[in-house]
Amino acid sequence: MQPIPAEPQAEAARRTVVYEQPLNERMRTFLRVEFLFQQALYHNSIPTVWSSRAAVSSLLEILTITSRGDARSDVLKELERQLASLRDYQSRPGVDTGRLSAVMATLTQRKDELSASASNWLSRLRESEFLAAIKHRSAIPGGTCEFDLPDYFHWLSQPADVRRDDFNRWLSSIRPFCESIGDLLWVTRENSRPRRETATAGVFQLNFDRDTPINLLRIMLPGDSGLFPEISGSHHRCSMRFLRWVDVESRPVQTDGDVSFILTCCT
Repeated sequence: MQPIPAEPQAEAARRTVVYEQPLNERMRTFLRVEFLFQQALYHNSIPTVWSSRAAVSSLLEILTITSRGDARSDVLKELERQLASLRDYQSRPGVDTGRLSAVMATLTQRKDELSASASNWLSRLRESEFLAAIKHRSAIPGGTCEFDLPDYFHWLSQPADVRRDDFNRWLSSIRPFCESIGDLLWVTRENSRPRRETATAGVFQLNFDRDTPINLLRIMLPGDSGLFPEISGSHHRCSMRFLRWVDVESRPVQTDGDVSFILTCCT
């Protein structure tokens, strides 16, 4: 593997880094599923045994998340909430009706696809003895070695296209759920305007309007700032402090200078 070349300073300065902070449990779940689904798709596209292992691990983590509460119902409720919110914009002047209609059509399609799946939509995956064995052994460090799971090792030794096809069949059970979350997060990120703020001496406090619940915070910093935010918050208020990265051997330290950043409060 070739080392990654250092990023040119000018390119780093143009690049922005976005940090996201969920402010409720539903948003935390959505962000985790989005992350794991993207990771699964990425690794499934790479024809190596190690990537197949990583893709399966991501799939099993999604299954673990969906076992807590009624995740499918939460997504359906959020789809309906966002559709209702978008309908309010249809009669407002200055709205790009073509784009609005396209977004609403996509969310409606996601809602219909997810509604069409029965309440036992994950039964095929949860009843798979093959996946259950991998999940059970994954709790043990190194527990999916070939001598622990010879059938898993045998599957991993199959041609890449066979592994990919099998994985796509597994993924088909959760794809409507994961794609719905992806579209919901896109709408959430796009529905609010970013604004420039300044953290005095590296500290910023923010109180929220109780009548307009905030679901997600997005903080954008220049790629060459050497800073990152540490955020704590709830649906009432949040505080953040900006820390300066040193290296992996040193603890980050809070900056004492003023920090200009872009903040988006997503509803």
